[in-house]
Amino acid sequence: MGRRQNNYERNGSKHNLYELPPSRGPVVDLVYWRDVKKTGVVFGSLMVILLSLAYLSLISVVAYTSLAVLTGTITFRVYKNIMQAIQKSQDGHPFKTILELDTDLPSEKVHEATDVIVSQINSTVSELKRLFLVEDLVDSVKFGCLLWCLTYLGSWFNGLTLVILAVVALFSLPKVYEQNQTQIDQYVGLVRSQVNDVMSKVKAALPIGNKEKTQ
Repeated sequence: MGRRQNNYERNGSKHNLYELPPSRGPVVDLVYWRDVKKTGVVFGSLMVILLSLAYLSLISVVAYTSLAVLTGTITFRVYKNIMQAIQKSQDGHPFKTILELDTDLPSEKVHEATDVIVSQINSTVSELKRLFLVEDLVDSVKFGCLLWCLTYLGSWFNGLTLVILAVVALFSLPKVYEQNQTQIDQYVGLVRSQVNDVMSKVKAALPIGNKEKTQ
């Protein structure tokens, strides 16, 4: 009986280890809810800030948030000082470890991030120039359809609402996709094939774009 139980525990531990995917970075772990408490705190904090911005100004949200954090740190500092006086201990500053952390941004990382941002801006400007100046007729038509859809989206939601929806989607869609990857891939493949068929028919019906490509 003991051997069976040990084997069952070993198999169960192997099964649990197999179900837990490997870590792929702190941001990815947050999005995929690897640590429920940590992700819950981050997601809840973001939602509280965004919902506060929906009803208050940015200055008020920053002021109230900073005031709440400052009140908590002062209260904790006073509490620790009182406890040290009562217990006659020499623990020192309660936030000593945090104060000693190196929070300076490394110049190399800043330069790398700046280079990435600049290259992304340049590629975006080049792509917009290509679309607005109709280098490819089909791509410009698709871009126009996207802009037309955005006009309806802007009439339904404001920018902050879209940001809130984006945050909710960021913390929900990856986990849903991970749990239902096979079914979602099947439906996405069907939709993609239909879109490709429609676009091929559109390209065939537009002789202008075909002539430009042949030239």
